[in-house]
Amino acid sequence: MPFVRLSLLQGKSPAYLKQLADSVHEALVEAFEVPPDDRFQVIHQHMESEFYFDAQYLGIQRSRNQVFIGITAGRARSTTTKTSFYRCLTQKLSDSLGLRPEDVMVTITMNTAEDWSFGCGVAQMLGSAPVPGHLQEA
Repeated sequence: MPFVRLSLLQGKSPAYLKQLADSVHEALVEAFEVPPDDRFQVIHQHMESEFYFDAQYLGIQRSRNQVFIGITAGRARSTTTKTSFYRCLTQKLSDSLGLRPEDVMVTITMNTAEDWSFGCGVAQMLGSAPVPGHLQEA
């Protein structure tokens, strides 16, 4: 149940943004143990005056094509799973968009089932099933 935020400089085409989102989701399914129908993403495009990064931090040469990928995940993954995901993700983005691996920064934040409501004012991951079209009392 990851929630993914993709942040980049404005100016990319709708086709580019769709391919970016699709590639990220494909990598999540392939290497981060996410079911195919579990897709929640938002893309943030920023003006240059709103988008700052160190172009050489840790000796990595970043370009204006830098993408920040923030993933909030509801359960922990092993270090092996995370590192495999990083490799899979950068390969998919390179293959599909020509995005350099140096321009992909990922942060993963874990939380718990009680931190999610997928709608209807209910914490579904705690075993509460919503009644379609109705709010339920806790």
